Amino acid sequence: MGLNVTEKIIKSHIVEGQMSPGRPVAIRIDQTLTQDATGTMAYLEFEAIGIDCVKTKLSVSYVDHNLIQSDFRNADDHRFLQSIAARYGIYFSRPGNGICHQVHLERFAAPGKTLLGSDSHTPTAGGCGMLAIGAGGLDVAMAMAGQPFYLNMPEVIGVHLTGSLQPWVSAKDVILELLRQLSVKGGVGRVMEYFGPGVKTLSVTDRGAIANLGTELGATSTVFPSDDITRSFLSAQEREKQWTELVADPDASYSMIMEIDLSSLEPMIACPSSPDNVKKVREVAGRPVSQVIIGSCANSSLRDITVAAKSLETRQIHKDVSFEINPGSRQVLENADEKGILQSLIHAGARIHQCGCLGCIGMGQAPATDTISLRTFTRNFPGRSGTKNDKVYLCSPETAVASAVRGQISDPRDIGKPPEMRLPETLIINDNGIIPPLEDGSGVKIIRGPNIKPLPEFDPLSEDLTGQVVLKLGDNITTDHIMPAGSKILPLRSNVPAISEFVFSAIDPSFPKRAKEARTVIIVGGENYGQGSSREHAALAPRYLGVRVKLVKSFARIHKANLINFGIVPLTFKNPDDYEKTEQGETLTIHKIRNAILSGASTVTVEGSNGRSFEARLDLSERDRSIIAAGGLLNAVRAELAGDE
Repeated sequence: MGLNVTEKIIKSHIVEGQMSPGRPVAIRIDQTLTQDATGTMAYLEFEAIGIDCVKTKLSVSYVDHNLIQSDFRNADDHRFLQSIAARYGIYFSRPGNGICHQVHLERFAAPGKTLLGSDSHTPTAGGCGMLAIGAGGLDVAMAMAGQPFYLNMPEVIGVHLTGSLQPWVSAKDVILELLRQLSVKGGVGRVMEYFGPGVKTLSVTDRGAIANLGTELGATSTVFPSDDITRSFLSAQEREKQWTELVADPDASYSMIMEIDLSSLEPMIACPSSPDNVKKVREVAGRPVSQVIIGSCANSSLRDITVAAKSLETRQIHKDVSFEINPGSRQVLENADEKGILQSLIHAGARIHQCGCLGCIGMGQAPATDTISLRTFTRNFPGRSGTKNDKVYLCSPETAVASAVRGQISDPRDIGKPPEMRLPETLIINDNGIIPPLEDGSGVKIIRGPNIKPLPEFDPLSEDLTGQVVLKLGDNITTDHIMPAGSKILPLRSNVPAISEFVFSAIDPSFPKRAKEARTVIIVGGENYGQGSSREHAALAPRYLGVRVKLVKSFARIHKANLINFGIVPLTFKNPDDYEKTEQGETLTIHKIRNAILSGASTVTVEGSNGRSFEARLDLSERDRSIIAAGGLLNAVRAELAGDE
């Protein structure tokens, strides 16, 4: 039996386990990326491991999230990150150089390699034939230290593409259609791999846009083949030597195959407030729009900026619309300027912002009260934009620009002839925004501002555990619910005591105070708990507040891994009816939980203060169990290193 592309990459990188879906495996990591919102903590964790230089083939630190310097904190973090990069052998992408995923696709992504990133949209690089996976910062720190990355071997879902996209339809509509079919938990435990003749009609940035939002399916990663299209992309980036062909064997198999005829697709849109609340644009057309933004790691490439500019050559932005452009990288900005693209956008009334994540992470660009904002972004979780009760829709650049022209949600096919698109075969390449690592950084002094606090120390797991259910939650709780983003909170990422005051602030602002009073805290939740961002602060900050158990119906992959990394026990209800019976405020006890974890038990008995008891599942690998018992991954690694001395 032949291998698909995902299996080929894993086979060439596997160091532990067997490629059997659902079974634990460990793979060697070639590259890592961090961004500033997660990277500051990741590098504090890397320092705590105690090695002298990164062990990966290539690691890059990007500054793209915390770009607003309203006080000293973000600027201090940027200096810290630059000095850390110089000290430990890491490339540093400066503020304003661009969004990590767009820049990495342009300058570093390489077919057949593995990439681990402390950002959930790291799979964007799968558009270039990589196996790229989002993870918590501590997992990335371990990869930089030369440790393998542990995961359960995913199922590989084959998405067979035929036909070609019609005018005014783009790659964003492909992944929105998949979100409509599969939902935000349809990809959990899976890699989405695209194949078929339709793949040849998609550029690498098209593929990157699809791979990017595969994260919103809950997928471990998304993988495209490396073919002549990939080669042309790398040639334009002056990196053709890094190309290698990588395609599925003719007799490769998939656990399931989905059929998508690109020719049959039409413009799609995700309505508030979830990426899978997808409808055809025609179904919601006519609703008035106040703000339209083209940007984010999903849709900020030169292609996306060009389609907007070409569509506006003979049109103007509606008087009631703020139309905004966030270029994905300095390379995109410079080439758009050289081709006259920016002039068309400015003349039509667009606002041009700096190259970065900006409104996608709630760093500015908050919409007005009770207005609709159309965005080519990745997520529209409630309040993520910075405005309470926001009305954020996710769409393609084509739908965005058509709506900006008409002042209402509009199917782009209704505004006339599509623009003629011809992207340059050669690009201006300028890496001045990327500082390469020093040959020897041992003498570099690391710069630490007053907002950068030491990592908290956590105790090992006790034999018995008694805690209070301080909060009970429903389904699809996101990491934005647990640890919000935005310009007020993001600058606190390197200060755990300060940022912990905002845990669950969007749901229950009293949670931090009540958690401290309870001391040992249990959180109860529903299905797909922890979906969304890779932010490990959604585990780290609750752990700091005393959370020791999360008891839910099911977990999102990255969040569960982060819980384990910080010594929080992830339990799932064996009987869903017990979720309904568990009440906020009650006390739960689990006797001999440490022994159960270390002995390999698959269930534990949970005793309630009302006299009832029920079973909960322990779905953990042997490695997970040792980490939780130690009180977290750092404790476990330190103990291992001490034993080796």
